[in-house]
Amino acid sequence: MVFLVVAFALLPFGFPVSASAQSGQGLLRGAAGHVVIPLSNNHTAADAGVRAHTNYRIFVPDAQITPDELPPYAGYLYETPASLACIYGLVTPVPGCNPNDTVTNPSGGSNTIAIVDAYDYPAAASDLGVFSAQFGLPTANFSIVYARGHEPPVDPTGGWEGEEALDIEQAHAMAPNAKIYLVEADSDLDTDLFHAVRVATNLVICGERICPRGGHGQGEITMSWGGDEFNTEGSYDYLFNNAGVVYFAVAGDEPGVEYPCVSPHVVCVGGTSTARSLSTGDFLYQVAWMDGGGGPSAYEPRPFYQNPISFLVGPARGVPDISFDANPYAGVWTYVSVPYEYAPGEYLPGGWQISGGTSVGSPSIAGIVNAAGHFYSRSATELDAIYSNRNNPSDFTDIQKGYCGPYLGFVATIGWDFCTGVGTPFGYGGK
Repeated sequence: MVFLVVAFALLPFGFPVSASAQSGQGLLRGAAGHVVIPLSNNHTAADAGVRAHTNYRIFVPDAQITPDELPPYAGYLYETPASLACIYGLVTPVPGCNPNDTVTNPSGGSNTIAIVDAYDYPAAASDLGVFSAQFGLPTANFSIVYARGHEPPVDPTGGWEGEEALDIEQAHAMAPNAKIYLVEADSDLDTDLFHAVRVATNLVICGERICPRGGHGQGEITMSWGGDEFNTEGSYDYLFNNAGVVYFAVAGDEPGVEYPCVSPHVVCVGGTSTARSLSTGDFLYQVAWMDGGGGPSAYEPRPFYQNPISFLVGPARGVPDISFDANPYAGVWTYVSVPYEYAPGEYLPGGWQISGGTSVGSPSIAGIVNAAGHFYSRSATELDAIYSNRNNPSDFTDIQKGYCGPYLGFVATIGWDFCTGVGTPFGYGGK
């Protein structure tokens, strides 16, 4: 295996800041760098209805950065579980929600969150342990389940393992007391992933036992993968319509609409970008992430909970429903020990990385909804609650700036829009 030599250390990494920045004075220096996209994100038109892809990106600093101490990291402005909890009103806010000053993590969660991904991630438990220890999170109640009953192969590109790391770490960060299952499909084929969704559904309803008729478990399933819409997608919608389970998926990291996110029985999570002051590091505002997916469905009709926005979506299901931080330049810390390929023969080494993409949002929102503790009967009930409370600033932050979509033709504006849906969560109410 040949590794591309980049200025990106194995474990840990960091970027240099001036002494004045470390002491809280002067300009906080960001890192120059570039974004890489794992090969597992690649897809073609022929994949629609056949094969799914991941939805995350990695910011690679040009200079070495070293978070070699417990958070907060002096001078670093990438998001931690505590800074995200501050921005989204999950803890008592600290003015500015600066990662250097914000140390209170979310503390809720119960029942079950099941995460569906493709391929095996042998280091999942140990990597999650590194992440939890670094940020002062409790040890996760975590299990891996093989969807077909045998250990799947490892993704030769490593990309799906990076996806799995991001998913389990963000779900645990937002709902640290929930039981987390990672359900591994044999491959990224829709047939394998949809089978894994069935297995995950049984786990949420019944746990690790034979599922009796009328199981009473409650929880969430999150899917950070998807593909372009296809004309028979509606025949799979039943997979996401089960009592006691609320399903979440990503809107995608490019213009357009993805399935299963666009299913009427799935909470579709789009992307935003956070902005921070370079002089203080304080949180300023949120805007739409220009690469986030969204738009009207070509095949799914408008569900009842979107009737209040029928003048915007017309007769079609519109997505996203809700959004979360997705810009890799303002990304979240993730730990994954597996190298992965982003161009043929070119790899990033494992270690700490800065992650973005709508894959940050689906497990995060699933965790927030889990910690809210309402455990609605199914996805449609959850979505009805979101849309019924969409105008309440105590429940959601309406994102009113930014652009997205084909040719940046969608505009974030007052109220629901095709870039950010109802906006981003604030607190645990209304969802």
